[in-house]
Amino acid sequence: MDLGNFASLSHSFPTLFLAFSVVAVFLLDLVIEKKEWLGDIALLVVAIAILGVVRLLSSETGALFHRSVVLDEFGLYFQLLVLLSAFATIWMSLGSREIRRLNQGEYWAILLASTLGMAFMATSNNLLMGYLSLEFVSLTSYVLAGYSLHNRRATEASLKYLIYGGVASGAMIYGMSWIYGLAGSLEFHAIQQALLTNGEAALPLYVALVLTLAGLGFKISAFPFHMWAPDVYQGAPIPVAAFLAVGSKTAAFALMIRFFFTAMAAPAGGGAYEMVGGVDWRTLLLVVSALTMTYGNLAALNQTGSVKRLLAYSGIAHAGYALMGFVVLTDDGLRAMIFYLTVYYLMNIGAFLVVMMVANSTGREDLASFRGLAWRGGAVPAVAMAIFLFSLTGLPPFAGFIGKFYLFAAVVKQELYLLALIGVANSVVSLFYYARIVRVMFLDQPEGGEGVVEVDWHNGVLLGLLTIGTVVLGIFWGPLFDFADRSTRLFIG
Repeated sequence: MDLGNFASLSHSFPTLFLAFSVVAVFLLDLVIEKKEWLGDIALLVVAIAILGVVRLLSSETGALFHRSVVLDEFGLYFQLLVLLSAFATIWMSLGSREIRRLNQGEYWAILLASTLGMAFMATSNNLLMGYLSLEFVSLTSYVLAGYSLHNRRATEASLKYLIYGGVASGAMIYGMSWIYGLAGSLEFHAIQQALLTNGEAALPLYVALVLTLAGLGFKISAFPFHMWAPDVYQGAPIPVAAFLAVGSKTAAFALMIRFFFTAMAAPAGGGAYEMVGGVDWRTLLLVVSALTMTYGNLAALNQTGSVKRLLAYSGIAHAGYALMGFVVLTDDGLRAMIFYLTVYYLMNIGAFLVVMMVANSTGREDLASFRGLAWRGGAVPAVAMAIFLFSLTGLPPFAGFIGKFYLFAAVVKQELYLLALIGVANSVVSLFYYARIVRVMFLDQPEGGEGVVEVDWHNGVLLGLLTIGTVVLGIFWGPLFDFADRSTRLFIG
């Protein structure tokens, strides 16, 4: 299936609906007095878009809008994951005291706009569409990160994010221009075919890939393009930090997978891929993966202040784990990476939700605000936080263990024993700083200045769903893994 613009509209309901909804929310903001209604409307919009994606799962795969985007199970899976991230973020925002003090009408519209860009990142089929969608997400993310106008940390975070993002974006578009010059096409499959027939431009292609990786690595906060993450996570409102940690990172991985597996590699049979163009980008990503997880975990060890900043370094480390799926260049690695990003959504959103609940009650999100959390009205969020943190570590019987097991298994299967050893060692290191939070919550006694933590039904519902999901997927993960397996089939043609 290869459709033009008008014929593609019937297969694009989720993205079209999101686009119209962004404009509608902006307009409703001008006439509705009770701005909190706009949050409910945004939540309904995302729920309808999720149903639209589910409906498309049974559609025929193919190219849409003159091959600028594609319709396949891979793209729909990541669109679903991005929309679920947006749904959880909006739900969190509705229960956040931090967000209630802001201009909510514009906030909901920009959040929906960012989600729209992420949805296009998951289905982009050429360099221009991928770059435009990534830039659209970046621009909206800069605004969201600094949305607390009277918060100096938020303003600083937004400015740093903008500066780092501008440099990464410039490097990326320059690298893409080299690829276009070498291949003579913007479309991923056409680039692959051009590189298969002409492998004599290895050096310029390698330079182009490094420059392109600067932009993609920036969005997934991979080393050495991670510098923005700690400051932005610490300064941004907590729901926004969660959205950037999960939604933005997931969309960037989707674009990165599609680019490398359809433009820079070709199926070699037996579920394996071979690199094209004479460039060994697999080794490059192996080094980036090892450095990213190692740096993230070692930096997190020194974080004894802001829990949001600790989670930022933790997110850097987990980007390194997920990158291991690239290195193996097989369907096993791709499947493990998709599954891991899904369980990462559950445990990371859950961790940020607990931080938000503590901040709602205490006005703080530092480690000291978690002191004796289990004994001052927060037993439920303390237990949930322990589950999320142990799952992030990779301990059984939680979902994070299954995710890391499949990643490490795919790496070992390809006899990359050193990378697997680095991953296991980093998981052990991560236990130290995750366990520090658990110790503070359960073993340290409150000193009287932390305050009682209240658990309202709104945040409690989301917390319960995320906790149950993290536990259940550590025991009964088969259906989700099968769904991830089906989603490894990228449309190429």
